[in-house]
Amino acid sequence: MNSNLQPIKLFLVVAFSCTNLLVSLTPVLAKPTPNRSDAKTTPAQVTTFNQPPIPPGSPPGGRVRGGAKRGEPGCPTSKIDLTALVPSTEEPNSVINVWGQTTVERPSWFFYVPYTKNSPYAVEFVLQDSDANEIYQKAIALPDKPGIIRVSLPSNTPALAVDKQYRWFFSINCDQQKNSPPTFVEGVIQRIELNPATLKELETAEPLKRYAIYAQKGIWYEALTTLAELRQKNPQDAAPKAEWRNLLGSIRLDDVAGEPILPETP
Repeated sequence: MNSNLQPIKLFLVVAFSCTNLLVSLTPVLAKPTPNRSDAKTTPAQVTTFNQPPIPPGSPPGGRVRGGAKRGEPGCPTSKIDLTALVPSTEEPNSVINVWGQTTVERPSWFFYVPYTKNSPYAVEFVLQDSDANEIYQKAIALPDKPGIIRVSLPSNTPALAVDKQYRWFFSINCDQQKNSPPTFVEGVIQRIELNPATLKELETAEPLKRYAIYAQKGIWYEALTTLAELRQKNPQDAAPKAEWRNLLGSIRLDDVAGEPILPETP
C-alpha cells in the first residue's frame, strides 16, 4: 500500500510547487514596465488663443507674408518670407484680415526677417492712425542673422488711444534705385481695456499664467510679448517653448515657430 502511494504523493508535491510559482509570477506579469518613450511623447497641456471677432466697420485687410509675386522684381527669394507674427482670418470672398488687440499704450510687434545686415536694404516700420496720419516711423537695422525681431513704440511716442484702430506697415526695399515695389506686411491693431477683475489677476500671476490669461482673453500682442520674453529669459524651459510653438501654429505660422528670437535693437 505505501509503495503505491509514494508516486502520487510526489506528483502532488511537484504540482503544488509549480502552482505556487505561477501565482507568485502573476503580479509581475500583470504590471509591465512603463514605456519611457511613451511618457516623453505625451502632449503637454497648452493654452488656446481665442481670436476675437473682427470689429465692426471697414474690414482691416492686411498682409502677413511678404515676398514678390511670380514674375515681379523684388527681394531675393528665401526659405521663409518676411512674416508678421500676427493672427489673420480669411473671409469667404478671399479677403485676408490681419489684426490683433493690445491693452498697453505702447505695444511691441514681432517680425520674422530673412535678410541680414550684410544686405544693403532699406527697412522701415510705420504706424498710422485711422485717418492715415503718421504716428511713428522708424528705420530698422537688419539683424546679424535671420530671425524674429521686435519693434516697440518708444516712450516719446503718443500713446495708443482706447478703442481706436491703428494701421502698421513693415517694409523692406531691396532695390536701391526704388524701381521695384518693396516687400511688406501690414495689419491693424486696436487697444482695449480689461475689466478690473482681470487686471487684478494679472498683477499677481506668474509669467506663464499671465500669458494664458492674455491668450484666453484674445489679447494677441501681450500674449506674444509675454511668451517671447519668457523664452528669452529661460531658453532651456520646455513649457514656454511648447506654448510658443502652439501659439504660432494656431495662426498657421508653424514654419516660423522654430526660428530664433533675436535681441531687441535700440
